[in-house]
Amino acid sequence: MYPTVFRIGTFDITSFGVLVAAGALVGLWILGRELNRSGLPASASDAGLWGVVGGLVGAKLLWSIEHMAEEPFSALLLSRGGLSWFGGLIGGVGVGLAVLRWQRVPIVPMLAAAAPALAVGHAIGRVGCFLVGDDYGRPSDLPWAVAFPQGLPPVDVPVHPTQLYEALALTVVAWLLLRWRRAGVSDAVVIGRYFVLAGSIRFAIEFIRVNTRILGPLTLAHIISMALVLLGVAILARPPRDAVRKRAASRRN
Repeated sequence: MYPTVFRIGTFDITSFGVLVAAGALVGLWILGRELNRSGLPASASDAGLWGVVGGLVGAKLLWSIEHMAEEPFSALLLSRGGLSWFGGLIGGVGVGLAVLRWQRVPIVPMLAAAAPALAVGHAIGRVGCFLVGDDYGRPSDLPWAVAFPQGLPPVDVPVHPTQLYEALALTVVAWLLLRWRRAGVSDAVVIGRYFVLAGSIRFAIEFIRVNTRILGPLTLAHIISMALVLLGVAILARPPRDAVRKRAASRRN
């Protein structure tokens, strides 16, 4: 564990903060490349930048709400770790969509271009969670299990490093998304596959992650994961626009 990289006076620069910033910068760089490949205006990257801000706010707020039973809300907001990816997704996409509507940028192509960037940024951020000992899993006797004596909260027994499980899985997802985009897969299909894969990964990992159960064995993250997977399935199940146009034309004839 390396929770603190260095200090400026009494202010700690945490490894979590450094990795989240790195994830945002790498994600924005990938977004810029994908915008160029898609022929979208470079100004659309403003939506990504504002999305990072909205994502950080949403991620911290939802994480703090999830853990209100453990510590005072104000202490959770100011803690060195603790971001909910789902809160970040909701806040980031919500703010990003608002900026896109204001800029009149096509939303579906933009979301498809952003999907690999989201996966990469999320993966890097999860490494930051590992370094500060946040969002770890249940006790384990596997050889790669890790104890977090300075974690959030501290744990002295080896546990599943679920942060790294998710980081590795998301790295594969990002690679697949980039390959699909370069192979000419439609924007809607890229978005649908991203939602299904990201939601499924988190749903599976959540079973061995330490988190508050709110509905039998399910956590809030389980429920949001299922909603994300269902949204992705619904997008994938929709017929392509060309097929819809052909059906409409055949009916007119």
